[in-house]
Amino acid sequence: MPDFPRLTLRRSGRHPRRVAMLSVHTSPLHQPGTGDAGGMNVYIVELARELAALGTQVEIFTRTTSGTVPPVVELAPGVLVRHVTAGPYEGLAKEELPAQLCAFTHGVMRAWAGRRPGYYELVHSHYWLSGHVGWLAAERWGVPLVHTMHTMAKVKNAHLARGDTPEPAYRIIGEQQIVDAADRLVANTGEEAADLMRHYGARPEQTAVVHPGVNLRRFRPADGRAAARARLGLPPSALIPLFAGRIQPLKGPDILLRAVHELVRARPALRERLLVPVVGGPSGSGLARPEKLHKLAARLGIGDLVRFHPPVAQSELADWYRAASVLVMPSHSESFGLVAVEAQACGTPVVAAAVGGLPVAVRDGVTGLLVRGHEPAGYARALARFADEPELADRMGAAAVGHARGFGWATAARETADIYTEAIWERRFRPATAAGIRSGHAGEP
Repeated sequence: MPDFPRLTLRRSGRHPRRVAMLSVHTSPLHQPGTGDAGGMNVYIVELARELAALGTQVEIFTRTTSGTVPPVVELAPGVLVRHVTAGPYEGLAKEELPAQLCAFTHGVMRAWAGRRPGYYELVHSHYWLSGHVGWLAAERWGVPLVHTMHTMAKVKNAHLARGDTPEPAYRIIGEQQIVDAADRLVANTGEEAADLMRHYGARPEQTAVVHPGVNLRRFRPADGRAAARARLGLPPSALIPLFAGRIQPLKGPDILLRAVHELVRARPALRERLLVPVVGGPSGSGLARPEKLHKLAARLGIGDLVRFHPPVAQSELADWYRAASVLVMPSHSESFGLVAVEAQACGTPVVAAAVGGLPVAVRDGVTGLLVRGHEPAGYARALARFADEPELADRMGAAAVGHARGFGWATAARETADIYTEAIWERRFRPATAAGIRSGHAGEP
């Protein structure tokens, strides 16, 4: 597939002074790896910080999930998180949030009320729930709407894991409406941009590709694998394939366990030096209940090899990456795969499914291994290579560090800010044309 340009067009002019960023269903203050918090949370936090460093103030609107959080929290200089009351604080599943979008939109409008015209120069929404709020806010304020899907229902439904639940029709309809309304769509990879065009009819000039970044100050090799293992209490000479992320069918943690089962069944001697940490919390449906994964490990006869650990802060997560022999990502669908880049930045190679953005995040045969399909045997063969070639983890890990340096958040923020600038330019200087294109009535009287 041909690669898409990182930016579709550039216009001279300043970046916006202030943008409203929307993240309805998950707060940037939440711990990644818990509930619905994951790569999108990291994406929003790091992007907002770097945009602020460029001179664009960011105000992030998110739903209140606790009565103890203040209405406004300063996340970083130039970045505010605004909590909006929409439904009960606790007990609402993500699937129930569409019924609260009206209340959330009301809260956003109240925060904006009394502001001077042009206070927010642009709206950037994340995930389809936020896109619907952003659609209304952008129209009300007369500013552009930039949207990042992060995941798409049609793509997820085409790659469902066993036991997972298909995305509902109302989400598909909602995503189509957002694509039709948005001034710009930011895709993580060329493949995601192609999916937007193929499944939702996005226009090439509407779509731009910006690779997400990695916090290279936090995720780095530091003092190496041995020191990280000592801090975490892990055996110094073990073969450690790590799973890190939300425990849900989409991420495929069961595939790793089945692969380990096949590996030790074929080579029983490996039991003596295998340890499989699963670091993450429940999310989604099906295998989202952690006890199912516990029971699967026991049923496969590898319960003694698997260590379940709750989600950890980013600083400790970096140590888990450093301690691992290899990170394993058997995802059924992945818009980019931030954890793959984070692990590589720490000097750890990756074994990943050849889906979504992972072929961009991982250089096959250089910084890790890509597996076609989701059969455990393929992952067992990849892990066997690391068992048989002790130097492989070090060699690929060294290459991975260099590869990860190409994914800095500062670069992602500059390219995103340029997208903001071009969207504002078009809205201000070609309002009639832009409105006609968005509504599908270009050329009508």
